[in-house]
Amino acid sequence: MALLCYNRGCGGRFDADKNSDVCLLLREPSIHVFVLFCSWLSDVVLCLGFSPQGWSCCKKRTTDFSEFLSIKGCTRGRHSNEKPQEPLQLEMTSDKGDVKQHSGKEMIYQGPKSAEALEKERPSSDEPQTKLQVKISPSLAQIMEKMEITEREKREKLESQVIMAGVKCKNTGCKTIYQSPETNAEICTYHPGVPVFHEGYKYWNCCCIKTTDFNAFLDQKGCTTGKHCWIPKQDKKKVACRHDWHQTGNQVVFTIYAKNSSPEQSYVEANRTVLTCHIQFEGVKVFHKDIHLWGVIDVKSSFVNMVPSKVEVTMWKADAVAWGKLEDPKHKPEPEVTNEMNTEQEDVKPDWYISDDDISEPFFLHKGMKGMQKLDGLLIEIQRLDAD
Repeated sequence: MALLCYNRGCGGRFDADKNSDVCLLLREPSIHVFVLFCSWLSDVVLCLGFSPQGWSCCKKRTTDFSEFLSIKGCTRGRHSNEKPQEPLQLEMTSDKGDVKQHSGKEMIYQGPKSAEALEKERPSSDEPQTKLQVKISPSLAQIMEKMEITEREKREKLESQVIMAGVKCKNTGCKTIYQSPETNAEICTYHPGVPVFHEGYKYWNCCCIKTTDFNAFLDQKGCTTGKHCWIPKQDKKKVACRHDWHQTGNQVVFTIYAKNSSPEQSYVEANRTVLTCHIQFEGVKVFHKDIHLWGVIDVKSSFVNMVPSKVEVTMWKADAVAWGKLEDPKHKPEPEVTNEMNTEQEDVKPDWYISDDDISEPFFLHKGMKGMQKLDGLLIEIQRLDAD
């Protein structure tokens, strides 16, 4: 009975009892080759393309598929009725997009998460925030040192004038009252940072001892020692800064263009979905912004770079996905009740502002008394109109 030869390039029939080395076959392992784009599968090269075509065991190539099929074998050997082993192939399943190989080894490739999955896994914005690591450039450190020397000389010149007894120290957290020149020799314990009111917590960004009680916050002992300051400090001004952002595959960079920002008076805090930036620059100007982020970040890997011309906040993405925006469009910020502001917004005191004259008195107390007086006057006017 004649058997069919399965050697590549032969395809003839033979008698098993009279089999001899007359079969023209292609050397194993050889496969159909399209010389254009190649990818490796095990030890066999699978080439995909359109021209030219041939077999990997010999150099003959053709652009016609019919001529390719008629290429004679390049190696002589015995006929065989056993089918040659096929090269490894990839099998795609329709369930989870898993990739399986015939060798039995399973390889799973997972694509980017969908928007629905990211929304379900999004952490709460109420998570506690932590300070990001700050890197200060040497040039900014030199500028800050010169500015500090200049400010100290101005302060000493003003303090050399006559100071009236009973004046309170202007350093925040210090309650010492000036009695005589000997008071200058006492050590001043104060907070060099700024107060932070965030989600019910009240604390100083220099020591971060958080509390919900306002009186306990005012009674917190200073964390730094130094000299008393009897001259009122210049009021801080809340201003708007130009800022933008860009992203790479793994990072999102938020840039604030604030010149000569103060590392001691500035802070950047974040949790996985919220970023808080408080930058004090050029002496008394303050930029403050809370950002509910579009995506999720890795807080431990994120950091801040401070240079003389700007502040860069580099946030590492928790998932390697492209952000559509910097801020979450679904978040609706609470409306802020503010007075009329000028175009530069430099005469508006920030929400956290506390009078330098007396840190122990709530800064909103005098405003509340004025409001009550206006209300009483309005009621008297209404009663007069009703009587008429």
